[in-house]
Amino acid sequence: MHAPDLPTRADYPHYLPIQTRWNDMDKYGHVNNMVYYGYFDTVVTDYLVRVAKLDTDRSEVIGLVVESHCNYHAPVSFPTIVECGLRVGKLGTSSVRYEIGVFAEGDQAIGADGHFIHVYVDRQSMRPTPLPDNMCEALTPLVVHR
Repeated sequence: MHAPDLPTRADYPHYLPIQTRWNDMDKYGHVNNMVYYGYFDTVVTDYLVRVAKLDTDRSEVIGLVVESHCNYHAPVSFPTIVECGLRVGKLGTSSVRYEIGVFAEGDQAIGADGHFIHVYVDRQSMRPTPLPDNMCEALTPLVVHR
């Protein structure tokens, strides 16, 4: 059986370094699996706030996670800075598939990769709504074509 090709650093147009914390570790001496979802959320939210200028307190639209997945390839331990790569696998009218790669600082081999999907809804009605123009403009450079 042939393993699929794993993503590389070059596959992600945006990166955010995140320091591991002592309390991220599990009994086996590496970052616990659930912490990776925190990395995913952090790199996406940081990009939306800093680049798309999303105001998480006042925006009329909010993103709800409707799907998430993570593949683990190599353990990461404290004290390591992880470099989380971000790309957009699909930019829809009211949804975005964010794809994330987690690399130990300076390491070329991917430690984990995964995705989550946001469906954007109106904050008041909680019904799907089109992405605002500023978000589309900020996310377009991250779209990958496979």
